[in-house]
Amino acid sequence: MRRFLPIFAALAVSLSAAHTALAQENPFAASEAAAQSAAQPDPKSEQANHKISEMLTRKFGVAREKAQTIAAAVMSSASKYSLPPALLLAIISIESRFKETARGPNNATGLMQVVPSAHKKLVRNVDLTDPEDNIETGSAILHGYVKSAQGDVDAALKSYGGSRAYAEKVNLRVKTFEPAASVDTALANAQ
Repeated sequence: MRRFLPIFAALAVSLSAAHTALAQENPFAASEAAAQSAAQPDPKSEQANHKISEMLTRKFGVAREKAQTIAAAVMSSASKYSLPPALLLAIISIESRFKETARGPNNATGLMQVVPSAHKKLVRNVDLTDPEDNIETGSAILHGYVKSAQGDVDAALKSYGGSRAYAEKVNLRVKTFEPAASVDTALANAQ
C-alpha cells in the first residue's frame, strides 16, 4: 500500500490541475466544483472522527483502519439522525465491544446488534456485518424509537435494549465517549 501512495498523490495533483483547467473553460464545471467542495467534511467533524478513532484504537484495541471506518460511520449517522455520536458509540461498546461480526440472541447481528426479524423493512438488502450498514440501520432504529417516545432518549433506549437497566448502562457509558465524540471538544483541542 505504501508503494502506491506517491502514485495516488501524483494522480490527485493531475486530476486537480485538470479540474482547474476545465473550470476555467466551462463555467458550469466551476459551479460543480463548488458543490463538490461543499460536500467535503468540515474540520470539526474531521477532528472528532480522528479523536474517536484514536480512542477506539487506544482504549478498545480496535485496529486503526476499522476504528476510522467506525468513527466515520458514527459521525455520519449521528448527523443524519440527530443523535449524539457518544450515544451511538456507547451502544456499540455495550452491544458488540466493537466486533462487527458479533452475534447475539434472536440473531442480533453486528456492531449495534440489529435484530433482523424485528426490523424486516430496514434490513432488506443490508449486510449487517458491514460497519457502515449496521451503524446506519441501528441509528435509524434508535431514531425511530426516539421519535415514538417524543424525544425521550431514555424511553428509546429502553425500547432498543429491552430494559431500564440497559438505558442506565448506556447513559453511564456515554460519559466515556463524550470527550472524544464531541465536535466542540475536538475543535477546542485542535486550537
